[in-house]
Amino acid sequence: MSRFWSPFVKDLVPYVPGEQPRVENLVKLNTNENPYGPSPRVIEAIRAELNDSLRLYPAPNADTLKAAIADHYGVEPSQVFVGNGSDEVLAHVFHGLFQHGRPLLFPDITYSFYPVYCGLYGIQGQPVPLAEDFTLRVEDYRQPNGGIIFPNPNAPTGVLLGLEQVEAIVAANPESVVVVDEAYIDFGGETAISLVGRYDNLLVTQTLSKSRSLAGLRVGLAVGHADLIEALERIKNSFNSYPLDRLAIVGAVAAFEDHDWFEQTRQAVIASRQRLTAELAELGFDVLPSAANFIFARHPQHDAATLAQGLREHKVIVRHFRAARIEQFLRITIGNEAQNKALLAALRELLAD
Repeated sequence: MSRFWSPFVKDLVPYVPGEQPRVENLVKLNTNENPYGPSPRVIEAIRAELNDSLRLYPAPNADTLKAAIADHYGVEPSQVFVGNGSDEVLAHVFHGLFQHGRPLLFPDITYSFYPVYCGLYGIQGQPVPLAEDFTLRVEDYRQPNGGIIFPNPNAPTGVLLGLEQVEAIVAANPESVVVVDEAYIDFGGETAISLVGRYDNLLVTQTLSKSRSLAGLRVGLAVGHADLIEALERIKNSFNSYPLDRLAIVGAVAAFEDHDWFEQTRQAVIASRQRLTAELAELGFDVLPSAANFIFARHPQHDAATLAQGLREHKVIVRHFRAARIEQFLRITIGNEAQNKALLAALRELLAD
């Protein structure tokens, strides 16, 4: 700790991202990256942008990308915000929409960046326990609050909340902003963006890192009432007017334009998830119902930390959370066919031993 730190820095508990080890022949199933590459049109668009124009600043408002997103979801560009990954978008949300001096509600088992942002921005976070089966109970969010946020599907569980239940939470909290974090929605759910025209307190965030295979470009978005979007724009333009570079903008536009590639790879992940779930069940695992590009599983006869270490020794890495209620679960990213087979082969050997 340095004497030069601002006072609040010493109390911060930073977010810990998933490992990005550099190991040959590693089967990496720990950070929910898409096993399939981005659309070839994305690569073409980025290559076309690699020219003298890189000496110029990118468009600060990324209007072409906002227009592509608006067209895809049937909303107005004024209802769209974009940022450097959904984590930056969420940071602006916490900063601009949740600082009301009242507790922010979110699930007790959820994306671990939420309590980090609460610490960063001095927000009182109030975790709301999930049910025993790890489902989110709508009635638990009918209490005084200064805002609500939850992933759908939830992370790290993968459990989906139906659109009617999402709407029930939004409708029950007209004086609070409700943020639905849809990082994984394309793998099995129905987006709440269809509701933003009816509720001025609803904001939906998404990322291009998962279903559009662009984790390396860092592009996130939010869709909601124009007044909510204006708050985010004010924060952004007081922090960094150019959050998306020229390559990210053109690549993201191309990703939204290539619907066929998106649908093909999305369905491939869903099919692999269904097969892997069934195969893990045959090995004795309890697997939560997932609508994401990962599964959350535990084995009643084997310690999760021991299994995670054993997999690592077989050059397969998955995510293990040492946290209350979920310490016996492994979060396993859906890989391609070869990766999934390597995972299952390693697990069969570990379980046999």
